[in-house]
Formats: sequence, C-alpha cells, structure tokens
Amino acid sequence: MSSPALVDDPEKGTMEQVEQHQVTALAFPTPRTNVSRDAQVVDLASKPTVQNKEVSLVPVVQKPSSQGKRKVSRWVRFQLWFNTYRKFYALVVSINGTGLLLAALNIWTYPRHYTGAFILGNLLFAILMRNELFGRVLYMIVNTCFAKWPPLWFRLGCTSVLQHLGGIHSGCATSGFAWLIFRVTLIFIDHKDNHDAVLIMGVITNLAVSISIASAFPWVRNTHHNIFERHHRFIGWLGLLSTWVFVVLGDSYDLDTHTWNPNGIRVIHQQDFWFCFGMTVFILIPWFTVREVKVDIEVPSPKVAILRFERGMQQGLLARISRSSIMEYHAFGIISEGTHAKYHYLICGVQGDFTRSLVNDPPTHLWTRQLKFAGVSHTSTLYKRGIRVCTGTGLGAALSTCLQNPNWYLIWIGSDQEKTFGPTISGLIHRHLGPERVCLWDSKARGGRPDVMRLVKDAYKTWEAEVVFITSNYQGNKEIMEGCKEAGIPAFVRSVTNRCARGSNLFFVIGHPLGFLMILVDRETM
Repeated sequence: MSSPALVDDPEKGTMEQVEQHQVTALAFPTPRTNVSRDAQVVDLASKPTVQNKEVSLVPVVQKPSSQGKRKVSRWVRFQLWFNTYRKFYALVVSINGTGLLLAALNIWTYPRHYTGAFILGNLLFAILMRNELFGRVLYMIVNTCFAKWPPLWFRLGCTSVLQHLGGIHSGCATSGFAWLIFRVTLIFIDHKDNHDAVLIMGVITNLAVSISIASAFPWVRNTHHNIFERHHRFIGWLGLLSTWVFVVLGDSYDLDTHTWNPNGIRVIHQQDFWFCFGMTVFILIPWFTVREVKVDIEVPSPKVAILRFERGMQQGLLARISRSSIMEYHAFGIISEGTHAKYHYLICGVQGDFTRSLVNDPPTHLWTRQLKFAGVSHTSTLYKRGIRVCTGTGLGAALSTCLQNPNWYLIWIGSDQEKTFGPTISGLIHRHLGPERVCLWDSKARGGRPDVMRLVKDAYKTWEAEVVFITSNYQGNKEIMEGCKEAGIPAFVRSVTNRCARGSNLFFVIGHPLGFLMILVDRETM
C-alpha cells in the first residue's frame, strides 16, 4: 500500500505531501552525463558576459515577510487584463454585432439573404486561427521577414499578435453562433415557406454549437477535462456534420416553388458550400498527421517523467501526445538541441491521471501529431537578445530557445533540479549553457524562492535584453508580468499550470470545428 511522503514539487519549488507510489527508477539507455551534484546550481553571483563586460547578479532569497501581495496600480492590471487577445475579441464581436443589428433592423438586407455566408465565414476563420499548419506558416513568414531588423515595438507587436490569435478565434466563433441564431430565427419567422427538414436541422445545429460552447468554458476545461474533450470535440464534429446537412438542405429547397432542387450545381455555386468545405479541410489536416511513435521514458523522480522521441526539432514548438489515437491529447513544450539532433524531449510533471500513468505505467509507444504547433517562444528569433524565465516543468517550453540561440539567457527556478529532473535534462543544460548565460535557483538548497523580479531586472539590464519570455504557474506569471509592466520591461507569458497535465489541453484542442469562448482565460502579455 502506498504511503504519503514528502516529495519535491518541481513547479512550485516547495515540499508537499503527496501519495508516493513504488516507482522503479527508469533511465534512457545512454551513458550518464558526468555532471557533479556541486555543478547542478549555477550561482546567481556568476557573471554573465555582455560585450566583454562582467556584471554580477546578486542572489536574493525572498523573505516570508515580503511574500505578501504587492500593490499594483489598477491601470497596470487593466493593461494586462485588456491584452491583445481581448482586443481582438472585442473588435471582431463589435464588427459582427454591428452588422447583425443592422440586419435585424432590416437596414442592411444582404445578411438576411446570405446569412449562411456570415455564419460559416466566421466559423471558418475561427478554425483557421487554431490550425497548426496555418499557424506555422504565419510564424515562418514573420520570423523570416522581420527577424531583428525592424523597430522593437514592431517585433513586439508581431509576437503579441501571433500569441493572441485566439482572440480572433473566439470572436469569430462567438459571432458565427450569433449569426446562426439569427438565421434559425428568420427560418422560424418564415416557417410557412420553409420545409420542416430545414427547421429541424437548424435546431440540431444550434444545439450542437451550444453544447460545444458550454464545454469550452475555462471552469469546465480545468476541472472536468474528459467532459470538456468529449463534448467539445465529438459534439463539435456532430455540429460540423449537421452544418453540412443544414447547408445542403437550405440551398436545395426553392422557397418560391416550395420544391426540392436536386441539382448539385446550384449548391456548389453558393458561398455556404465553400465555407463549409474549407472548415472541413482545416479540421481534417491535423488528423492526417497522427502517428503512433516509439517513446523512451526516464523517471528521475515520482513527480516527473522525461519522454524521449526520435528526431530533432526547431525551438519554440509544442507537441501533443496521447495513449489513444483520438482521445486525451495533451500538450507539452519540446526540448531539442536543433533539427540536426537525434532526439527531442518532453518534461511531463505529474499533475493528473494521464501524466501519473506515464510514471506508474510507462508506455513504449504514444500517439502524436507529427505537425507540431508553435508557441510564443518560436518568435525568439525576432530578437537580438532575450531572457527566458521559467519555474519547474516550465523548463520544457523554455530550454530549446536557450539551447539553440546563444543570445538568450536562462533563469530556471525549481527544487533540487538534478534529482527531480534527472541527468538527461541537467546534461543538456551543462553541455550547452555556460555559467555566463544561465541562472539555476535551487529553492530547496537555498531555503526559499528568490526575489524573481530583482533577478529579472538585473538580468535584463546586464544581458542587454530586448524582451522577457515567462513560463510559470498562474501566480508566478501574474506577479512577474505585473513587475515587468511596472518596470517597463517587454514581457510575454505562457502558463505552466499545464491544463494538459491536470487533464485539460493547453490553451485549446485542435481538430474540432467549434473550439471557442476562451475570453475568461487569463493569458496576460505586455
């Protein structure tokens, strides 16, 4: 029988009481990197070299008395809350809302005759914003055309836009649902001229969309992942199917003669058909890349599993993995030394059933999508120099940037890092990152967490950085973002409170037609 034990929490850098199971120590079949325990912590007093100048970073332990909430102005909090995501959402919904109001008042008659185009056009854009292929193309264009040479404000704007495409995704999907309600309302008003089959499919489509919306709310995603995924994905697919039927029936029924027109030429000449076709194509694309691949798992501690897959990767990418081909896909940051490398790695912190099973019952194969999606770190190539701050398992989304770009400085805060995360991760750090561009804070050895903002400010100044990327838990993100905003330091954040590890996907699930209404999720940026 398992018994409670004190185990290092790799995310919070603290000790917590957890149920410790008997786990056999597992490691990759490769020679252990010769890294001593004394070398596992790079002292904060180590001197980062910038243009032949050495400047010390002063180690500061945050005292308990200083751990209370800092007073932050309401203006700063509002700026962080009303980020690019919400700006996009507000803009898209406002434009569509204005058009919907004009159509409802019969001032603008075009939408009343072609409502389907407004519905499906919005839904197509919503899906497009969350498509891996489309996202990778956007990142490639921006990284290729605007790396380092444009003004800093422009490059920061590019990163902010790419990170918050979800605002367009949510806004278009919400607007599409509103137009769908308007369309069904018009059909019911003129129900004498419409066939019952069209009315029925309109109602079914509305119900499917409504259920998909309800399942996407953050409190459902974060606490009931299985409910979220099953309803959001499979009801979403049902919504796509019912949309196809709704479109074909609506375009085939002649309102003047009250007869069906079986001529398919009429249907394919309608905007609705091509919008629906585009939705279907972009939904299917990611699923064509699903493969079952070999995986080696190292379990350095009961709290972390290190997954190793074949082939190297670009920095800033994230991978989705699952034990099933269609269910429970979870997203993790990819660690790789580059596209030339033999392997890439994922750090999976034990926070839910899926990640716990990786430790207790390590699989030999996992399902994954070969088409990886890009995270905010993928835009690191836009900047001349930068700081990458992370805590615990957040290293998974941060390390590749520093491994592949010598102009990025790493600050990693955790508890007993080498013991918790194992020799593979420690070896990657010590082989590629000299003491002049890495700061590892062991909160267990040093008796507490550091004054993170002081570290960030000092590193930002001495490293002559242009931007700071942060990956921490919700509270850590909030505190660092508020501090950076007050200090005038450009910063972007990605949460490590891994919804995928807790049982919910990171930010979104690709492959469903109606994933949206994420406006309540806190994803602060500059």
